[in-house]
Amino acid sequence: MTIIDQIEARTMTTGTCVEPGTFELREAPLPQVAPEGWTLVDICAVGLCGTDYHIFQGKHPYLEYPRVIGHELSGRVVESTAELKSGTLVVINPYVSCGTCRACLRGKPNCCTRIQVLGVHCDGGLCARIAVPHNNLYAAEGLSEVQAAMVEFLAIGAHAVARSGIAQGDRVLVTGAGPIGIGTALFARLQGVEVHLLDLSRKRLQLASDKFGFKHLHEDSAAVLAGDLADGFDVIFDATGSARAIEAGFPLLAHGSSYVLVSIVKDRISFEDAEFHKREARIIGSRNALKSDFERVMDAIRTGAIDTDALLSAELSLADLPTRFSALAEDREALIKAIVRP
Repeated sequence: MTIIDQIEARTMTTGTCVEPGTFELREAPLPQVAPEGWTLVDICAVGLCGTDYHIFQGKHPYLEYPRVIGHELSGRVVESTAELKSGTLVVINPYVSCGTCRACLRGKPNCCTRIQVLGVHCDGGLCARIAVPHNNLYAAEGLSEVQAAMVEFLAIGAHAVARSGIAQGDRVLVTGAGPIGIGTALFARLQGVEVHLLDLSRKRLQLASDKFGFKHLHEDSAAVLAGDLADGFDVIFDATGSARAIEAGFPLLAHGSSYVLVSIVKDRISFEDAEFHKREARIIGSRNALKSDFERVMDAIRTGAIDTDALLSAELSLADLPTRFSALAEDREALIKAIVRP
């Protein structure tokens, strides 16, 4: 069935994780009316990220199956609103907050107590059309459809950097050179500080060097604290998704430092309290992103401070995904960002 046929039949194809290890294309009704305060958006491009792969592999802690995935989204407004004309390209903020909880009232909707993340807590945007709250749509003027679909994952790193309190002269370590780690490292570097990358994969580190010019690369956490680095790092960002890697990061903290946990794990994390207190270190959780982070990312893309061409690893159609999802999820060493056109 073609897209035109689907629209006439008022149906659409969705990319659905039915259960761990099973991804299918399923038919669903094409939304015709949005709830009050929401807007219909025709999806243009969808980025695949670690969350989607974790959902496929059954590793996500907040998910029920089946689930239409997709939260890194760009689209075009179906009908004009007071703020956006029909056809306007938008970045979709996938974090749907309640607006009334303590976090929301304190200006922190990214960690709303009743948050619904598209593609995680509720169905996402790997489909032709979705409804989104008005306030979650940001005009993507000056960006392409593919660039606009990259904004959300970069905003995760931008938010972590904003949370960290990085100061001039700080020495920064990012552990985990996957997409979120690379995004975090790029925005940390924009602060004018020395950025180091730590990853077990030589291929990932080489990719970070070749595509983005990172020079301070480390494969072994046990060998990092030597020479000029013996005093440790002022700010460490963890983007590994590994409890063992997070625990291995504590000895790398300098005195008076901050440890920003960007990734999320199901496991308990332990550390030696005496060593932690001796350093007067801080642990900072970083979750999702705020509108200001999305705006910061869009500005960086417009000015060329962030090279989105270097981030794009693959572009494929939704029809290709059932046969390729498993391979993408299993072999991500050379993959930064895959974009799907639904």
